[in-house]
Amino acid sequence: MANPVRFGMIKKNTIMAINTDPKKIEELASRNVEEIFEKESLIRKLKSGKQLRIKHGIDPTGPKIHIGRAVQFWKLRAFQDLGHKIVLIIGDFTAQIGDASDKQAMRKPLAESEIKANLKDYAKQISKILDIRKTEIQYNSKWLNKLTAKDMLSLAMRFTAQQMIQRRNFKERWDSGKPIGLHELSYPLFQGYDSVSVKADVEIGGSDQLFNLQAGRELQKTFGQNPQDIMTLKMLSGLDGRKMSTSWGNVITIVDEPNDMYGKIMSMQDGLISEYFELCTSLPIAEVEKIKNDLATGSVNPRDLKARLAKEIVAIYHGRKLAEVAEREFEKVFKEKEIPSQIPETKIEEKEIPILDLLEKTGLVSSKAEAKRLILQKGVKINNEVQDDWKKSVEIKKRTVVQVGKRKFAKII
Repeated sequence: MANPVRFGMIKKNTIMAINTDPKKIEELASRNVEEIFEKESLIRKLKSGKQLRIKHGIDPTGPKIHIGRAVQFWKLRAFQDLGHKIVLIIGDFTAQIGDASDKQAMRKPLAESEIKANLKDYAKQISKILDIRKTEIQYNSKWLNKLTAKDMLSLAMRFTAQQMIQRRNFKERWDSGKPIGLHELSYPLFQGYDSVSVKADVEIGGSDQLFNLQAGRELQKTFGQNPQDIMTLKMLSGLDGRKMSTSWGNVITIVDEPNDMYGKIMSMQDGLISEYFELCTSLPIAEVEKIKNDLATGSVNPRDLKARLAKEIVAIYHGRKLAEVAEREFEKVFKEKEIPSQIPETKIEEKEIPILDLLEKTGLVSSKAEAKRLILQKGVKINNEVQDDWKKSVEIKKRTVVQVGKRKFAKII
């Protein structure tokens, strides 16, 4: 990929005092962790006082980082706080292929222009969690663009077709007759070669990434390096109960507006409350376990816990003050049935307009088809009156308030 958007300073030789506190190491190696390969090796390295190179890769497949991805960034921050060097790989090359680890169909390839657009605000977002000044940032196009056909054959010789096809998602696609692209099979090779290029001591990823992370170990052995230890983390469910994924749209992003972030959390299934407290907050594990027990015994109202959870998460990304404002706004709109204090304004020039056009022009819906569906479901209000006729025209008056669902409002000016 030519001339990718860059951010951050690459600092390879920053030496920090290493914290070897056994309690800190134990928490680092246990909280939100699915598996560690090799655990004894990792613990020994963490106790040695040597600064480790902790690798993590992120493909810019979307413009916003969601809180499921943030679970991994917070683990990186824990390593960083102990004094270790975070090596963040921006997959500007691999994003053009797409990781197939959790996909049931081939991903649409990203164009270079899309990747550049997605990268635009990554520095600002990542800085909400990591200290960018102490983070080494690398773009894998730097070395992957240089691989020759001979190099690719050399990497591919370390693996078998059976190893690739027997991966769970590939096997399911094979058995159901869905296509598997040859380019998809090369993704683990590229991710593994990233580990060789940056000489990683440890790599962190989601539990769905295990095969790719192990590929890094194998290739490091081939190149005479000590194989990296691997830490896989628990995966966060999305708002619909599936894995949180940008491509599925079931996400809360770390840059969502406070009111929107708060409302999304309040709308999620009660069964996700414990998981979100564990993976998305810094509450002590003992307190999280108490929350799980209270839910199981029915000794607490799930809505009250969701309100606490929403406030905790908004405070992490926007501060305690804005979290309190979001809490008051939510109570005002949903409990007291009032309209929000701050409503986006839209100027409509027409004196009368079809209701479907009105909803589309205010940005409350993405299409007239969606507008029609919501009206038929009685999910649209004008000045607090439910609308049930999708064919009608609306007389435009200043300060008219249009509402879609429970959280979307627009004011006509």
